[in-house]
Amino acid sequence: MKKIKLVLETGDTYLGESIGYDLDNMHSLGELVFNTSMTGYQEILSDPSYCDQMVVMTYPLIGNYGVNKDDFESLTPALKGMVVRECPMEGSNWRNEYSLRELLKRFKIPGIAGIDTRELTKKIRDKGVMKALLIPENYPETNVKSIFSGPMPNDQIARVSTKSPIHFPGSGKRIVLMDFGYKKNILRSLMIRNCDVVVVPYNATFEQIQSYRPEGVLLSNGPGDPKDIPEVLPVIKKLQKLHPMFSICMGHQLFALANGANTEKLKFGHRGANHPVKDLALGKVFMSSQNHGYSVTTESVNNTELEISQININDSTVEGLKHKTLPAFSVQYHPEACPGPEDTGWLFDNFLALIRN
Repeated sequence: MKKIKLVLETGDTYLGESIGYDLDNMHSLGELVFNTSMTGYQEILSDPSYCDQMVVMTYPLIGNYGVNKDDFESLTPALKGMVVRECPMEGSNWRNEYSLRELLKRFKIPGIAGIDTRELTKKIRDKGVMKALLIPENYPETNVKSIFSGPMPNDQIARVSTKSPIHFPGSGKRIVLMDFGYKKNILRSLMIRNCDVVVVPYNATFEQIQSYRPEGVLLSNGPGDPKDIPEVLPVIKKLQKLHPMFSICMGHQLFALANGANTEKLKFGHRGANHPVKDLALGKVFMSSQNHGYSVTTESVNNTELEISQININDSTVEGLKHKTLPAFSVQYHPEACPGPEDTGWLFDNFLALIRN
């Protein structure tokens, strides 16, 4: 059994079993976050929103049902590592094609098992998300300090976004999907509603998007800080005046910024499959799947053309916005994720209803 170390920027060190890519004399640096989902590790691994992050899974047994070719959210995982309590050698499920360990090795993702992930999660909740390193057992200590001293990159969206437009033909409404790191299931949620979808790069110009004659615009999820791409805000502001707009996660934050609201980094974010969200107009609570480290600040929505439509039951943060005069709305969570409950899939139907009306 090969050993690997997890080192936090606080100096805390954990020694465990290497379950992924063999780092040899290399290192993997990422932002350490935790996810409370009991299942969905394959979707988490392949979600572009985890670019440059190292994910601690709080559920103690990860990898038990294996991996299959259908459940990827992107073609190339972008996260920097996976941290679990226990990872079996093989998966057991009728859809299983290969193991989680094989998946990590195939995509050159390091992983560590055999450490107390719940104790580690408490540390993140107490101190906030932080830099972390996965390194070989005998990696030089002097190198570790120098790695932590540098800043984290801020070009995640540029790296995960498509480089050129892609057309997914359908017989229904033409939707332009602005790709900030979109998950496959967002596209699927549009396709099963017969939409004709054009996926465009995050930095597509207003004129380029207009050339596709959209009937609606969807702003996708994505990694990092929304304030790292201020160049897209004028484009969003122009588009929302001409087309119905639906924004998800990163898209929600960009929609808020484009309309004069503000965002801030949360201490440890929302990442899991069972976050309760209340719709203020309906008076109903929905269970949601979430993955974000930034949030729209409540007070900043005042004196804008936006109003808060949904809130998080756990901490009262903003979960939904809608424009007061334009057919545009957003949610902070993932209505396409369906981690068991399919509570919020109706939001895609609402989007198409706005287009039809």
